[in-house]
Amino acid sequence: MARSNRLLLGQASRALQDMKYEIAGELGITPPADGYWGFVSSYENGSIGGSITKRLVRYAQESLAQGDAGSP
Repeated sequence: MARSNRLLLGQASRALQDMKYEIAGELGITPPADGYWGFVSSYENGSIGGSITKRLVRYAQESLAQGDAGSP
């Protein structure tokens, strides 16, 4: 069981990373070439994080409205 959880967490982590880069592009924020986000301003990182949260909430609301409670 734990092994499949790690797989799901890895896939979720990868999906969030992809979403971060997608949203950064939409906001006009240039992602760092080396992948280190420490030099991006707090304001820009906060904008990206806030947009990710809004998008995840919207996905959850749409899923619940369709009657899918997230069960496999």
